[in-house]
Amino acid sequence: MIAASDPNMLIAKLAAGGLLIGLFWRLLVWVREAPTKPDPWDVETDKKLSAEETPQACDHCSTPLSPVAWFCPHCGSAVGPYNNLMPYVMIFSEGEVFRNGVSQRFRNRPLIVIGFILMTISVGINTIFGLVLGVIYAVLLVKNLRGAKTPEPN
Repeated sequence: MIAASDPNMLIAKLAAGGLLIGLFWRLLVWVREAPTKPDPWDVETDKKLSAEETPQACDHCSTPLSPVAWFCPHCGSAVGPYNNLMPYVMIFSEGEVFRNGVSQRFRNRPLIVIGFILMTISVGINTIFGLVLGVIYAVLLVKNLRGAKTPEPN
């Protein structure tokens, strides 16, 4: 049995801690030295976008919105500034995400697919009804993923 005051274990712990600190420091240096992308807007476009009279646009269909809109009148997407903070309206945002997983094309990236899977699990763990809905959703999601192709970047 290894004693708590074993000097070999202490050295191993210090070495592992030093290695982790070194790796974390190297990650910070790598992020700090990463090249920055140039700003795509010129000064005039930036002024027009930040002007108060410029209407907000829907992220999904680019339709101009009124300042007090919670949903896009054209596509029904949740667009309000606090939609994900208000419990009742947040349900519509979550529903939109679930609907996009089974009916629309999205970027077929591993992190997005993992997010859809985690959301499916979170629905299925509450009740038997949620489990049935989760299984149905998972089947539809896999069916959509098989037909989805990763869109080419513009």
